[in-house]
Amino acid sequence: MLSIGDFARYGGVSVRMLRHYDAVGLLRPAHVDPFTGYRRYTADQLSRLNRIIALKELGFGLQQVAELLDEQVGTAELRGMLRLRRSELAAAIAADTARLAQVEARLQVIESEGHMSNDDIVLKSVPPVRLAELSAVADGLEPASIGPVIQPLYTRLLEELERSGVAVSGPGVAYYEPLDDGTVRVHAGVTVAVEPDAAHAFDVVDLPGLESAATVVHHGSMDRVMPSIQRLARWIDGNGYRSTGIPREVSLSCEGDSENWVTELQEPVTRA
Repeated sequence: MLSIGDFARYGGVSVRMLRHYDAVGLLRPAHVDPFTGYRRYTADQLSRLNRIIALKELGFGLQQVAELLDEQVGTAELRGMLRLRRSELAAAIAADTARLAQVEARLQVIESEGHMSNDDIVLKSVPPVRLAELSAVADGLEPASIGPVIQPLYTRLLEELERSGVAVSGPGVAYYEPLDDGTVRVHAGVTVAVEPDAAHAFDVVDLPGLESAATVVHHGSMDRVMPSIQRLARWIDGNGYRSTGIPREVSLSCEGDSENWVTELQEPVTRA
């Protein structure tokens, strides 16, 4: 038999916790010395201890754990419950990571206020361009909603272009179409020089030019594009213009890590 200290060590719990499990009837010692009160356990009891810990980590209270153990939860069922919990935790971590990125991006916006020059904002016309594109709907325009939609679109689009033997002839262009229900249709395109063909698994569209656009070059991940967008807003407001649409995003360089990406934002404007 194992002493309570050794059993705690093998089970990865504290002696105090084993005493508590004994007190509530969840895990009784195999033997208690009638004179000293020393508790002793068998190695076979580690199986029950493992299940107690696993069920607790799934979020069950001790009373629920006792009921589940009394129902003889099998290994396969417990494994399924743990896998479900693992998926839930992974989703929670992903959500927290996304929220952290949003907080960092907003902090960057606040810290950059009053410290970024608008000298590199250029007013120009933008010529029409032919695009091969795929589209999907996102919940909103914020980077946290756009990123998970546009990235798979570009992956699929490039695969379809390669499968169709269509060469990319210029930069990628993303543009956005507000919908009546508050969502946004995301268009992920790349410049091509082919005619529309119903056999293609993508659309070929002629994106109209912009007579007048306020443009700025954004360096780095699009998750942190808000400072650049707000610079455009300040320039437009301060120079007697008004926006007439959502900025297009032209990928000037998207090689390697996203922190090295270079993207031109093109916001259509007119005189206020």
